[in-house]
Amino acid sequence: MKNLLTDIAGVRVGHADDAKLASGTTAIIFDSPAVAAIDVRGGGPGTREVSLLDVANTVERVDAIALSGGSAFGLDAGGGVQAWLAEQGRGFRIREAVIPVVPGAIVFDLLNGGDKAWGRFSPYRDLGYAAAAAAGTDFALGSVGAGLGATTATFKGGLGSASAVTANGVQVAAIMVVNAVGSVTVGDGPWFWAAPFEQNGEFGGRGLPPKFTPDMLAMRIKGGPAASERENTTIGLVVTDAILTKAQAKRLAMIAQTGMARAIYPVHAPLDGDVLFAAATCEKPIEPLVELTELGMVAANVVARAIARGVHSATALPFAGIVPAWKDRFG
Repeated sequence: MKNLLTDIAGVRVGHADDAKLASGTTAIIFDSPAVAAIDVRGGGPGTREVSLLDVANTVERVDAIALSGGSAFGLDAGGGVQAWLAEQGRGFRIREAVIPVVPGAIVFDLLNGGDKAWGRFSPYRDLGYAAAAAAGTDFALGSVGAGLGATTATFKGGLGSASAVTANGVQVAAIMVVNAVGSVTVGDGPWFWAAPFEQNGEFGGRGLPPKFTPDMLAMRIKGGPAASERENTTIGLVVTDAILTKAQAKRLAMIAQTGMARAIYPVHAPLDGDVLFAAATCEKPIEPLVELTELGMVAANVVARAIARGVHSATALPFAGIVPAWKDRFG
């Protein structure tokens, strides 16, 4: 296992970004349509095609997920991913019509120093197409794709991924774009809130501080008193090879999103737009009570690890007044 979302067979990931823009898009492509659901906890989400993921609605499976910077402009990225899939003949069929199903979510990175004067139309549809075309089983972490322009309260944000296997051999993995209003690290130090769940030093192996001071527990949020819900969001996707119904995928998304609370302090604020998708490739049977609960527990740990890896792997943007990368401070 590579400790990536693509440890799940039949899942590919591609990035496309623009250094001058300081923004980008990440496409997650399923080789076969996957059962999917969503859980929204933040107070200011930006999403595309998520009503169809409601358990009461007809469409059960999706062809891809689009994660993007660009705030509402970035929702165009889903159209680019959809265009690439249409060229491959992929999609939901209604007689001779084929409609690729591509839900998505965005983060706000419009004020990170990049050049957003793109003219009449934003570049995100083209970025979405390029990300889909680039999708493969190996992909970079940190300041890439949808994570290129991401920030947190204290350090540069980014895109992270992690994976795990349950005691019964079911695989689960996550990909997260970390643009949180809160902090992923404890106080002003190198310790990640997700440290108890770290595997093999994947985000520095610093553990937790020997003791917690009141200052470490004080709230640190991006923008301080001027913080806005439009500027902050953590979005992502968990995927498993378990056989799940749409309702079970919804429950997985709900349990797994608790991983954000293990990695970000504070989280799910009115200032956040936190969104987590869950998808199942439906290869391995799972008992629907205890084993689904265990899967959710492990998925939450994987989400926390992916968030920390995204910040640990990030590199700072080359603009004045921008937060440093974790590695700039702590190597």
